[in-house]
Amino acid sequence: MRLHTLRELDRTEGTVQLRKADSDVSSESLVLVPRPSDTDPNDPLRWPTWKKHVAFLSVCAFTFLTNYGIGGLAPAFYILSLEFDKTMTETSELLLWPILVLGVFNFFWVPVANYFGKRPVFVFASGLLCVCFIWGAVATSFNSLLWSNIIAAFAGSSTEALGASIVNDLYFLHERGTKMGLYMNFISGGNTLGPLICGFVITGLSWRWHKWIAVILTAINFITVALLVPETRYFRDENQNVVGSGANAASSEEVAASSDLEKAAVSSDKQTEAAKNTPGAALVTVPKKSWAQELSLWSGLAPDTNLLKMFVRPLPMFVYPCVVYSFLGYAVALVLTVSVNILNPFVLQAPPYSWSPMINGLINIPGFIGNVAGSYAGGWLVDFFCDWRTRRNNGVFEPENRLYLCILPLLITGAGCVLFGYGVDETLHWTSLFFGYGMVSFALTAVPTITMAYVSDCVLPVNSDALMLVNGSKNIVAFGFLYGIVPWVEQVGYVDCFGAQAGIFVAVIALGMALLIPLGAKIRHEQAQWRIIL
Repeated sequence: MRLHTLRELDRTEGTVQLRKADSDVSSESLVLVPRPSDTDPNDPLRWPTWKKHVAFLSVCAFTFLTNYGIGGLAPAFYILSLEFDKTMTETSELLLWPILVLGVFNFFWVPVANYFGKRPVFVFASGLLCVCFIWGAVATSFNSLLWSNIIAAFAGSSTEALGASIVNDLYFLHERGTKMGLYMNFISGGNTLGPLICGFVITGLSWRWHKWIAVILTAINFITVALLVPETRYFRDENQNVVGSGANAASSEEVAASSDLEKAAVSSDKQTEAAKNTPGAALVTVPKKSWAQELSLWSGLAPDTNLLKMFVRPLPMFVYPCVVYSFLGYAVALVLTVSVNILNPFVLQAPPYSWSPMINGLINIPGFIGNVAGSYAGGWLVDFFCDWRTRRNNGVFEPENRLYLCILPLLITGAGCVLFGYGVDETLHWTSLFFGYGMVSFALTAVPTITMAYVSDCVLPVNSDALMLVNGSKNIVAFGFLYGIVPWVEQVGYVDCFGAQAGIFVAVIALGMALLIPLGAKIRHEQAQWRIIL
């Protein structure tokens, strides 16, 4: 069994010519990375903009509804604990076990999608999610409700890493941060808007109506996925995934130098244009698929591999530092946010606050604002900052440029975590809890948006496998932390518990920045020689 290196699949090793040197800031100066196919109109990078957006937003809605139907039930936890005679720890399992399942089954869905295609996975899983929400709406016991959430999480886990990888299927490098931020906002939005809406629903109707609303929305989403999301998996030629690579590409040593990289890019462009204009050398164009053909659930199997390889292939990638940093940062950001989600109903619906579930749900307004701000900072703002750095570097893009703005969640979320813990422990005014939760929520979108885009930049040819490790592992780590969050709080109090979490978060983000910003390029060029890819 022959093992490959990243260098064999992408000689740029993440360093690419993104803008033409000595050009203005107009769109004409941009170099499209990855380079779309010259001959295949079915290449997702060549789809019309509206078609890309519709497919992407349908998958984003699928992700949102998974978290809306499961995590949105949080304001009802206090009521459910009374209805089913369960303790606070037992009731929290309605969210804890689905979090674990959402992570673990990334390791199932991603290899299956890479081998058989993403479309059949999304169509099947979105239909299964709708069935599970019906099950939850009619559940008559706590265990039945719990298992409906667990199976729903199994279906929804198909969008965790695959949704992020679709960003790389449909959009170019200069769009990656913004689109990843939008995707992360849909994931987190289910956990903020869901509880906000659920608070009003269970006050006016019942917690079952929260599930029925999820059923209606998920059924609509199933139709849009089935009709409007074609297959986005696309097999590109080796060393043709970026401008400046291929048979005449610069070597890895030359790629590291911006002047040589620019020459390689220009040379590649000229060769492509010459091939188009040479008589008798017309490029053979692949026929465009009709809409009916795109509805097919079968797009063929991945060539030169088998399903077993697909399951095994991602595991060695844990040695890539970018993957480790991304999953640790994402895991701790998730722990902080879900900790507040689990605990706040037991704080705000009990004395001395004694709020109703409807009013309790309002805490998700600052949570949503924090998510939006985090996705903006980690997405559009990072893209803007990277473009500025790229233009100052003669048009050469370095993935480590993204990591500078990790300083924002480090400061904002670290302070917000301490504020929330101290506010609960000292029974401060509710505004302190709201501000604290909003600041904590900032990291849930900012950190994964920045770091997962960074992972994609570093290991683009195998990005779906790497993102699977990030998404699967962060949920497993988060489950371990969150399973003990209630006993931890009960034993040491909110100040010590949330203070310790803040310290862990700041340490993870700061250490990663200190290592990867100055040394990231050297690490990338070194790891590209590791023969670990099946």
